Amino acid sequence: MPAQRGSVDAVRNRAWDEPSPVQRLVSANPHLADTRNGPVRGARATLRCMDARTPERSSEPQARADDDAPADDAAAELALVDDDHADALVEVDPELLEDARAYATAARAERTRDAYRYQWARFEAWCDERGFAVCPAQPTTVALYLTAWANAGGAVATLGQALAAISEAHRVAGHPSPRKAPAVREVWKGIRRQLGVAPRRVDPLVVERLRELVAPLEESRIARRDRALLTVGFAGAFRRSELVALDVEDLRFTGDGVEVLVRRSKTDQDGAGVVVGIPFGSDPATCPVRSTRAWLEDAMHGQGALFRSVSRHGKVGGRLAGRDVARILKRRALAAGLDPADLSGHSLRSGLATSAAKAGKNDRAIMRQGRWRSRGMVDRYVRDAKLLDDDNAASGIGL
Repeated sequence: MPAQRGSVDAVRNRAWDEPSPVQRLVSANPHLADTRNGPVRGARATLRCMDARTPERSSEPQARADDDAPADDAAAELALVDDDHADALVEVDPELLEDARAYATAARAERTRDAYRYQWARFEAWCDERGFAVCPAQPTTVALYLTAWANAGGAVATLGQALAAISEAHRVAGHPSPRKAPAVREVWKGIRRQLGVAPRRVDPLVVERLRELVAPLEESRIARRDRALLTVGFAGAFRRSELVALDVEDLRFTGDGVEVLVRRSKTDQDGAGVVVGIPFGSDPATCPVRSTRAWLEDAMHGQGALFRSVSRHGKVGGRLAGRDVARILKRRALAAGLDPADLSGHSLRSGLATSAAKAGKNDRAIMRQGRWRSRGMVDRYVRDAKLLDDDNAASGIGL
């Protein structure tokens, strides 16, 4: 049975002295339980946040971290059907209401929804084990949760994501964000100060290292796929998500190279799209245009996902996932005698910026190729690329 139907029944059966507008809406429109596409995940969180008048804790089984329990999906329903406006929605076309829910769900990237789903379920389970209220949660509860996770070795970035998920769930439920409470604010400030906020640094895959990776590749279908993936990812400074989202139809080969349409990206959530130009390379082994043509001719697929899985028997499968980019890169790095621990999927993107800076390309050209909107990150790549060049203050002074 879909989790959603259970959530509607739970609303109907709550022992409240008088029905809330949400209850009246469901009672007047039983079809809402049957026409929504997909479950309302995180139903318990939604119920607890719907009506703060109910002090009792739910006796329903608690969600696990791997349950489909996104705080934002529950929040999307709550934001559309709240106590203040439920009466006005009684006569709304259920299909129109469902479309509105779909758009509300699409307000965030799928990866963000997945992350919030996991973080909210984890916080909920932690609170349930200790008998703490989940939503609205006391600021002390949130502060203790962050402390416990920090003591267990949680990364600052992960803790920040958890705090964002908790705060967002409270915001859409009409409760004050616990993030603004002094207890949470001071604990969070101390965690950041004590553990540090510097991101994990991985090495850029500069063009010399890229050549070492692709030079020994054999003439096989999977090797052609890997060569195209690595060289295109490098030359286009693509994020992993952008690279695996490319379709064959997004490519336009010209006499000067290939034009690649990036339909959506981390900095283009609305899907305005941008075209990235990738020129021919001087070395056939590292030329992204020749490598892509060779892969397409070998794989013999003229539409759909550009980069696909390949079995050990050479059978071409479905679209790769973002994590596959890092996996392929690390496997090829190990085969080339490099330390795979120093590389990640981001190494292709940072490698292009670093190599371009070393080659004397101006900042504007680097920003345009990588679709960077601010100079901050590009300046860091340029600075790292020129740490030991002739402009170094300690260079050429007689040491």
